[in-house]
Amino acid sequence: MSDPVVPAEGAGGDAASSGGGPGEGPKRKGKAAKKHTVGKVLLAAVLTLSIVTGLGVVFFYRHLNGNLNVIATSELLGDDRPDKVKPEGPQEPLNVLVMGSDTRDCDGCALDNETGGNASDTTILMHLSADRERAYGISIPRDSLVDRPACETESGEDTAPESDAMWNAAFSVGGPTCTATQFEALTGVYVDHLVVVNFAGFEDMVDAVGGVPVCIPEDIVDPDHGINIPAGNREISGREALNYVRARYTLGDGSDISRIKRQQAFIAAMAAKVISADTLARVDRLLKFLNAATKSLSVDEGLDSLVKIAKVGVTFNGIGLDNIQFLTVPNGYYPSDSENAGRVFWEDSATKLWKQIEADEPLSKKFTGDAISAGKLPGAKKPKTPEQIARAQERAAQDGLCA
Repeated sequence: MSDPVVPAEGAGGDAASSGGGPGEGPKRKGKAAKKHTVGKVLLAAVLTLSIVTGLGVVFFYRHLNGNLNVIATSELLGDDRPDKVKPEGPQEPLNVLVMGSDTRDCDGCALDNETGGNASDTTILMHLSADRERAYGISIPRDSLVDRPACETESGEDTAPESDAMWNAAFSVGGPTCTATQFEALTGVYVDHLVVVNFAGFEDMVDAVGGVPVCIPEDIVDPDHGINIPAGNREISGREALNYVRARYTLGDGSDISRIKRQQAFIAAMAAKVISADTLARVDRLLKFLNAATKSLSVDEGLDSLVKIAKVGVTFNGIGLDNIQFLTVPNGYYPSDSENAGRVFWEDSATKLWKQIEADEPLSKKFTGDAISAGKLPGAKKPKTPEQIARAQERAAQDGLCA
């Protein structure tokens, strides 16, 4: 998000100009009894609609499809792309590049490749393993300095390549497909689908499920951004929730990296809320959520209908909430006395991270040690020893989350 999330705390950070990489680790399975999926939400919606008349089902289905904005991607991404991993089993790994679009400074801007005013300060790669046992959401800091390749806009114009460019500049100059071209060029990871989430619509998604639970380490009073939240466990919604995930300088340590952590925790909490009984058992909430979600999304041609999106959702059936983890590409800040002060570079280990994602390998604890999962949110497991408490409190202060 500019200065403040996903289907998004959306947000971003920086690293050595181009960089990329992963590690290895054991597979983790959630308890069968606790496995919930995006597919269940869609299944519940279908069952709900089947109760209505056939005409009503057709009408609502067409309505939801009509909400979707489809981005032309096939030709714009070109032929010079990474090879897609050949699966050994019946299914294949899936990579979905999710971007958050913030139109606060560009009322009426279109969500397409000709935006010049839209900004995307949130970029997350959602990787779904071929065995459908794990999923990773990897955030890329918006302030990362990278070498952006040339790309083509929807109007057919070619954008020039640029060295030491801000990561989020790609979206402004060439739209979501330019960001995807940049991502593939720097990581070597093939992108199967693109999804752009409009932050204004994100607010409606939160409201549709009755708010999202968050844990606030200390009182937040920020009248400039419309935030006034007492410390503790709270359920926030509406504009307050949107401002909470957008805000940067007034929460945590003021860095984009801490905002990313907050956004990841919010997305994880929202995912848990969407597939909870509170939502699935409430027809009004479920239908409002689907309506708000489809209104908020711009997708590639491969996801241009609710049926196609549902097929992707159903593939999450084997993954428990504990095995959907959110992390950030390994990064660091340039020295304060350098010309790139305040910008982010990707650490050398980022190359290993992307290679593991490309090869569809489980990530090691080196990458997932501080990951956030929808099944284990910050504040859910309290530290016990003085050392653990001190470390947790320090991280909480930096990220604006409960320890």
